[in-house]
Amino acid sequence: MKFLLVAVNAKYIHSNPAVYSLKAYAESRLWHMKQQDDMCDGMSDYERNEVQNNIQSIKIEIAEYTINHRPEQIWADIYKRKPDVIGISCYIWNMDMVERVAVEIQKLMPQVPVWLGGPEVSYEPQLVMGRLPFLAGIMVGEGEQTFLELLLYYGRLRKWEAESGIEKIPGLYLADGFTGGRECLSMDELPFLYKNLDCFENRIVYYESSRGCPFRCSYCLSSIDKSVRLRSLDLVREELQFFLDQKVPQVKFIDRTFNCNHEHAMGIWRYIREHDNGVTNFHFEIAADILREDELELLAQFRPGLVQLEIGVQTTNEATLRAINRHMNIDKLKRTVAQLKKGQNIHIHLDLIAGLPYEDYDSFAHSFDEVYAMEPEQLQLGFLKVLKGSQMYAEAEQYGICCTERPPYEVLYTKFLPFEKVLRLKQVEEMVELYYNSNQFTHVLPVLQQVFASPFRMFEELADFYEEKGYFTAAPARAYRYQVLLAFAERYDAEHMELYRELCLFDLYLRENLKSRPEFAANLHPYYDRIRLFYHGEEEKPTFLSEYDGLQAKQMMKQTHMEAFFYPVWDPRRCPGAERLAEPELVLFDYKNRNPLDYSAAFYIV
Repeated sequence: MKFLLVAVNAKYIHSNPAVYSLKAYAESRLWHMKQQDDMCDGMSDYERNEVQNNIQSIKIEIAEYTINHRPEQIWADIYKRKPDVIGISCYIWNMDMVERVAVEIQKLMPQVPVWLGGPEVSYEPQLVMGRLPFLAGIMVGEGEQTFLELLLYYGRLRKWEAESGIEKIPGLYLADGFTGGRECLSMDELPFLYKNLDCFENRIVYYESSRGCPFRCSYCLSSIDKSVRLRSLDLVREELQFFLDQKVPQVKFIDRTFNCNHEHAMGIWRYIREHDNGVTNFHFEIAADILREDELELLAQFRPGLVQLEIGVQTTNEATLRAINRHMNIDKLKRTVAQLKKGQNIHIHLDLIAGLPYEDYDSFAHSFDEVYAMEPEQLQLGFLKVLKGSQMYAEAEQYGICCTERPPYEVLYTKFLPFEKVLRLKQVEEMVELYYNSNQFTHVLPVLQQVFASPFRMFEELADFYEEKGYFTAAPARAYRYQVLLAFAERYDAEHMELYRELCLFDLYLRENLKSRPEFAANLHPYYDRIRLFYHGEEEKPTFLSEYDGLQAKQMMKQTHMEAFFYPVWDPRRCPGAERLAEPELVLFDYKNRNPLDYSAAFYIV
């Protein structure tokens, strides 16, 4: 009996830890059952052999796809695998695809039971069953034990139990209704998912050290599971060491609020600091305003690039925070982020959500400016998703929140934020992604933004510029975006164009060693003699390029770059009002050494 677990991920680099957890838990329990002689007490030899054979015959297979696959590719591949039962993992990003595939699978394999599970179908499952009446049922909530019992049912291993009907399995929604909830498992009962990393090459590795969240954010499904279950630190350390030994590039913790338990967080952070392999990066989602001094002191000791911290700010509007049940000290958050940034060793990702109660356009702009001032490496401007089962779903009418009928249930408008403003924020979001989150304009943006009333207004005007030029429909290539930004700067601050050209040139060479100079770059020929003299000096006695020892001057020139600047572009704070130098400073870009936070090249003023 083959049970096929199907995952449809948002991107290829993603994996689905849910289906891997179901498989790992079920296989470990089946193995344990096979070793238990007392399981067959009172049976005849024939019955004993039948039970063992049935256990042996159960196979669990995982099939992963992405939403970028054509639906017909997915159902064709599922058909070729010849499953006896199918279970599909459902989320807001894949539900439309799942339904399309499930409908066709039922036609192609009408004898094969199809089950759905996951957060998108665990709330209001009766509506899903109404749309897809051919479903065998829905696995509701935490699925490991429920999935195991389904395996026993389809593997004909429940007949020797006192209660063998499928309706006796808790955690299922069937055509006849819900079979009832079940107790959550201890985190230590869940086996480690990654005994073999072959199928995770070039993909993000997800890891779970806790489930549940103590906070009550009204838009989040994690607030429903009010208890927090922790995996024991001994197990976590052992499993993290596996990742470290394998030199996994990144491990992304999917704990909803990683630092909600101080001792647990400190135990893990101490371990990864003490056992750092110089390669693996760990990503954590945290509440920054509850970080303690000893946690901040420990984080300050980390190797640059060892950890990334994602911090959900969502809004700085106090009325909005109260409405969504977030009790966050904004001033403490700002101080904490500033302290984290002081060490220049941690990549910080801050989140905002548009469409929350009491947040109108101007209020959101204010929230944006406050978060932007914290200077994170990434600023994600997201839009409210009204998730079934959340408190926000129940309160949507109260706040005049209208969202899309189909997943991802994204906000269309609220009584505070009309649809035209949502559309405008979508354009601002795209500008933030292209020009801020790309980390390709880290020196020109801080100078340019001073021309505008606020950072938000700069991105707003940039969005208008894109709209006017038609760039939203014909997006400029990455290299051309510098020229677009220069054209934008010329409209608002034409007298400082030489400075902006140098800032863009500096940002360009920080990212890559260009084969040809951009159109806006000044002539470098007058300084070639100084540049050649420098490289010959480095060949004879390296001062800056010791890692290039043994290379000739011409080889070093190809692998690095030197540029002339008349303004202190390496320090944007000094640029406004700076006088043009009579003779330029020469800046050397070293591409063998890069900043692990934004991958910019090391540079030296020579």
